[in-house]
Amino acid sequence: MIRLFVRHPVADFAKWKRAYDAFDAERKGMGVVGDAVFTSADDPNDVTVWHDFKTLQSARGFVESARLREVMSSAGVAGEPSIWFTSPV
Repeated sequence: MIRLFVRHPVADFAKWKRAYDAFDAERKGMGVVGDAVFTSADDPNDVTVWHDFKTLQSARGFVESARLREVMSSAGVAGEPSIWFTSPV
């Protein structure tokens, strides 16, 4: 299993969350097998999400997809995301 973490600022959390939820079926079709959303305790527009994948290849494909970039842009992601991949030990 690979867990992908993404942290980024958003312009409006409520708008972003609606777009995130609407993208759920597509995310699953792109290999996501688990996910969660968190906001900073100090700033609700500072969002961190994790997504689980069966393989690193599918996680990288998800991150590199034009469709993901399109959804992030329309959802109001307001800065460059920090992205990292992890595996359990």
